[in-house]
Amino acid sequence: MPVSKVLVSACLLGDAVRYDGRDNQIFHPLLQELIDENAIVPACPEVLGGLPTPRPYAEIVQRFPIQIIASDQTDVTDEFVTGAELTLELAQKHGCVAALMKAGSPSCGNKAGSPGVAAEELLRHGLPVFNEDQIGELESFLLQSTADLAITA
Repeated sequence: MPVSKVLVSACLLGDAVRYDGRDNQIFHPLLQELIDENAIVPACPEVLGGLPTPRPYAEIVQRFPIQIIASDQTDVTDEFVTGAELTLELAQKHGCVAALMKAGSPSCGNKAGSPGVAAEELLRHGLPVFNEDQIGELESFLLQSTADLAITA
């Protein structure tokens, strides 16, 4: 299947960028196919925003206006917002058609009603965001996108 570029949370690819210095590497045939076709754009919004690895765990404590506080009580809102903006820029620069991001993350989670900061930024700009439990849905989306491109070509 010819594939379009997909932004992927770096931790899902095995990069040790989680807050605790670990990764969330997953293995899936679709992910391997995307890697083989050089169709992956890896990103860790928190690292892009300037946060170190490891770092204190952080959570969204307020949505309007957004406020993210780390477990050491440091306000990391600016780093999360910057990381979200840079993640969007990266996805746009590479022409990504979707994102595969880490569920439950304050940056990458795509839970309806309470998405992570970066996931919400991507969604606001029309980029669908899937998590590691939705790889089948991502695959269907990519197949449909490929079919749509073939029809319009």
